[in-house]
Amino acid sequence: MSTFESLGIRAEILRSLGELGFEKPTPVQERTIPHLLSGEHDMVALAQTGTGKTAAFGIPLLERIDVQQRQVQALVLAPTRELCVQIAKDLTHFSSYLPGIHVVPVYGGASIRDQVRGIQRGANVVVATPGRLIDLLERGAVDLGNVRVAVLDEADEMLNMGFQEDITTILEKTPGTKRTWLFSATMGHEVRRIAGNYMHEPEEVSVGGGNKANADITHQYAVVMARDRYLALKRFVDADPAMFAIIFCRTKQETQELAEHLTKDGYNADALHGDLSQQQRDRVMARYRARNLQLLVATDVAARGIDVSNISHVVHFDLPGEVESYTHRSGRTGRAGKSGISLSIIGVRDLYKVRSLEQRLKVHFAYVKVPDGAEIMERQLLTFIGRIKEVQVDHDAVGRFLNEVALDLADLSREELIQRIVALEFNKFLKRYKEARDLNVDLAGKDRKPRTDRPMQEGNKPAFQRPTGPMRSMFINLGTKDGFDKGKMLGYLCGITGLTGQHFGRILLKDMYSFIDIDAARFDEVISHFRAANYKGRPVRVDEGGGATGAKDFKVVKKRFNKARHA
Repeated sequence: MSTFESLGIRAEILRSLGELGFEKPTPVQERTIPHLLSGEHDMVALAQTGTGKTAAFGIPLLERIDVQQRQVQALVLAPTRELCVQIAKDLTHFSSYLPGIHVVPVYGGASIRDQVRGIQRGANVVVATPGRLIDLLERGAVDLGNVRVAVLDEADEMLNMGFQEDITTILEKTPGTKRTWLFSATMGHEVRRIAGNYMHEPEEVSVGGGNKANADITHQYAVVMARDRYLALKRFVDADPAMFAIIFCRTKQETQELAEHLTKDGYNADALHGDLSQQQRDRVMARYRARNLQLLVATDVAARGIDVSNISHVVHFDLPGEVESYTHRSGRTGRAGKSGISLSIIGVRDLYKVRSLEQRLKVHFAYVKVPDGAEIMERQLLTFIGRIKEVQVDHDAVGRFLNEVALDLADLSREELIQRIVALEFNKFLKRYKEARDLNVDLAGKDRKPRTDRPMQEGNKPAFQRPTGPMRSMFINLGTKDGFDKGKMLGYLCGITGLTGQHFGRILLKDMYSFIDIDAARFDEVISHFRAANYKGRPVRVDEGGGATGAKDFKVVKKRFNKARHA
């Protein structure tokens, strides 16, 4: 492996890298930095999350800045606030010995006035989310006419989040002579389209290949009844006291609910999702980075850009619908050459998703059983004994109390003292798992249906269940012509309403309209969320429908659709 010195990096940046603890370049850095430093070609670089992409484009980008010009010369686009802030911090650290480099992060949720002032003070590098940058462009607060390098980081994720039109608008504001560098974990059709439209004969570098999983990650799955996923999650956490994990859920509401359940049950957990203010998000991430949180429960979007070292586990409480999302999620662990575990807790119905991921990612998913009570107790006890052996004793501080403690405990034998210490630490686990049932589904067995004679919960803790009440149907003027399939429609509904998939039933998609069955108790609430809704600039219209199982009166449907279309 080469060294950073051999890549041709200037001395000032090498000094910064040394102080930051960078020793040897990663494969993506080794393959891209020399080309980006010396070449005048555009570049498409495919590499997994956590492989050092920020340094791969950041170092050559900084070397192209003319500090004598107080203009925006480099632009980095990123999909989320967290990633935007992280990139800006990294670039600032890399340029600590380059006087005149001024990096400004631009993202929603923070003061736009402060960001405008930062640009006006002579920003020569802007790191931005597409939405906020569009806002600044419309205000005339930023000029991209002197951009020399434009970087699209996590390009696949930006396109998945619907930023294609914004990216097009932004790139059209930059000079045609600029260099465009596209970095992505996967290479889908949309990414290739962007490369074809806005890049000139780009060089393509692939480290590990597109859509391939990080080889340092062990992929596992456990199969339980759907109602037992929460209980299984707690057992995995209890069985690994050193776990430092991100737990992924599909919706904002489920994320918040799961974090609240875990906190109530005594776990050190918090939620990260789009409904939090920037101040709340920063506070959660500060606690997590300081390891004051053991479990971070997050949505896919909120977790983009999280760059925290030594995350041991990524837990999929809900498997994502697309392989790219699984790749991005799993990339939170196994970073910088370290190993990690990606664990999926699934129901029997999701087995096909695991098989599909195995085929598409070309990795093996190892089946693991949910730990039982005896296994959890053994692991906890061994960890506790290890802590006792390794604890550092401050003899000066505790010495003056030891005589009094020895007198109080004089009546206890050595064996009794050990028993009481262990009992004091483990009474809660003994109570929780004394009569704990097996949560694992026997995949070779015949009975895969939920058994009504089994308790729904342990210790009177709530389980996640689908409501069984009456349903009402909603008409909506969106359909397959708008790019929806059932999965995307459900995700859209959950994102708009903040509800979970448990509140929605059958979905009937037509070309330009759809019918969705909704939990009757939540129907009016769902309708209210669409009163001012827009989809790609078009008003969204909803009404009570004739049932997702089939709309018999076509004239009524057509009348509703025409009314909605012309509204």
